Amino acid sequence: MGVIEYVLGGVLLLAAIFLVVVVMLQDKAKRGLSGAIAGGSEGSYLGKNGGAAQKKGKFLSTTTTIVAIVFVVIVVITYLLA
Repeated sequence: MGVIEYVLGGVLLLAAIFLVVVVMLQDKAKRGLSGAIAGGSEGSYLGKNGGAAQKKGKFLSTTTTIVAIVFVVIVVITYLLA
C-alpha cells in the first residue's frame, strides 16, 4: 500500500467517527410526516420563535450533510485508487 492509501484510510476513519458523533448529537424531536401526525414542535413557543435549539439543529443537519458527502467522495476515491 502506498502513502496515499494510508492517508485516505485515516481521513476516512476520522470522517466516519465524526459522522457518527454529529448524527448522535442531533435533536431527537419528531420530524416529517410522523411529526405532523403526532404533533411536532411547530406549534410550540420555541417552534414559532426559533431560538438557539433550532439554530443548533440546522447547523448539525448541515454539518451532517457535508460530512456525509465528504465521506462518500473519499470512499469513491479510495475505491478507484485501489
